[in-house]
Amino acid sequence: MSKQEKIVSMFDNIAGTYDVANRVLSFGVDKSWRKEACDKSYKIYNQNKLEMILDVACGTGDMCEYWDKRAQKANVTVEKIVGADPSKGMLQQAEQKGLNAEFVVAEAKSLPFESESVDILSISYGLRNVMDRKDGLEEFYRVLKPNGLLVILEFTKLQNETLASKVRDFYMKKILPFVGGLLSKDYEAYNYLPNSIEGFLTKEMLVSELKEVGFEVKEAKGYSMDISTLFIGQK
Repeated sequence: MSKQEKIVSMFDNIAGTYDVANRVLSFGVDKSWRKEACDKSYKIYNQNKLEMILDVACGTGDMCEYWDKRAQKANVTVEKIVGADPSKGMLQQAEQKGLNAEFVVAEAKSLPFESESVDILSISYGLRNVMDRKDGLEEFYRVLKPNGLLVILEFTKLQNETLASKVRDFYMKKILPFVGGLLSKDYEAYNYLPNSIEGFLTKEMLVSELKEVGFEVKEAKGYSMDISTLFIGQK
């Protein structure tokens, strides 16, 4: 089994408790991060009618729901919202929510969509789980329309150690694995999270990778002591 397959299997295992664990572990703060990502994107894209928004590594459909709700608030019409994820277990949870979205089993590096067919493509806390990240970013670029937006929310590695980063690291490495493991009965999965952040990119490194693929970076903003970072790139 490849590392990518192991990650997908891990998410299948925790799918049933994923939403509860996420809300508890983020104290619900991730909701404000997601709302702002949607609001800023609609403002930057500046279109009243969108054909398609695609959320990659959509998990249980959280971001699909936010795209829908925030579109209504911004008076934006979105014809179709699609969530894509390689984990069938996660998609089963998403489909039970009755969201205004369609769901498809797909990996980031191989999306079953035509070139230049997507207005906005988002990936929330899933990019560090894409083993072939450069292939994934190039695939995102391919399916986006000219001027289309790539919206990334991610836990990035901090470049310099500060008091805030020490607090974050203590929470991520000690508290999160214990509480997440308790809620999901899968301690290995929640040990994986802090380790995957440690092995990921800094904000500056990801900005550089986005530019290499061809994106113009419109936003790279950290939230809550830089626990989470929002990136918006335009094709």
